Amino acid sequence: MFKLKPTLALVFSICLPCTASLFAQSPPATDIHLLEIKNLGERIELGAPHNITNRDGYDNQPSFWPDGQRVLYTSIREGQADIYVYSLVDKSTQAMTQTPESEYSPTPMPDSRSYSVVRVELDTMLVQRLWAFPIKGGEPQLILEKINPVGYHAWGDEYTLGLFVLGNPPTFQLVNTQTGDGKILAEGVGRSMHKIPGQHAISFTTKPNDKIWWINRLGLDSQQITRLTQTLPGSEDYAWLPDGSMLMGSGSKLYRWQAESPNEWQLLADFSADSLHDITRIAVSPDGQYLAVVSDR
Repeated sequence: MFKLKPTLALVFSICLPCTASLFAQSPPATDIHLLEIKNLGERIELGAPHNITNRDGYDNQPSFWPDGQRVLYTSIREGQADIYVYSLVDKSTQAMTQTPESEYSPTPMPDSRSYSVVRVELDTMLVQRLWAFPIKGGEPQLILEKINPVGYHAWGDEYTLGLFVLGNPPTFQLVNTQTGDGKILAEGVGRSMHKIPGQHAISFTTKPNDKIWWINRLGLDSQQITRLTQTLPGSEDYAWLPDGSMLMGSGSKLYRWQAESPNEWQLLADFSADSLHDITRIAVSPDGQYLAVVSDR
């Protein structure tokens, strides 16, 4: 069993239901907050959170573009989900998609020219497939024709995807984009999955019961799955820092996990004074300089 361990470092103080369609119900009102990361070796300090969405409604599922200067995210406005981008350079926001369909979970693709999304297609709410949009604009392309309904995804490399596929139970599938075929590697999985920095590997969560959830590592070469650590109770969203440690939120607090202490989550920051609460999704810029945190309004 893991334990929580407060750190001595001085610090300044992401949720869609799983139904037949992940996006069939009204999502909660959420905001995305941006923080600067100050990495001081074993100590990490965070700057004050800045709300980059700050409106009533759903703004969620952030991901950083490889340059670390843009944040892609899903925004639902008047019942329509589209992809938006926030620029850290000029602090501007603009819509990336304005389609009759709804797009979710924007994720930069390995080619750094496009981003992938889960698209709820118009013919039926049960068709949720993976599509690619050019970052500079243009027509989208279907990535996986046969696999449906897709809930969440993570790129392992140019031709390899980890997918959360809806079902009873939901499954984690490893997919080759050249063939379009998927292989089920785990059942009863959670939504949070990521490429592990510096490794040819993907991490994903499993939920064997209501109380104990695990973060797992999948080696893409060996296809071997190993357990890394338990999540914080009731939390499933996490993000990797470039140094191989992880961040996870619980309530108003942010915790850090390090491989050297695999059974501990160290308290990193308490945002109670900043009115940041019910932390869910987290994203870290590739250079490790910025952190995006989703909180309920």
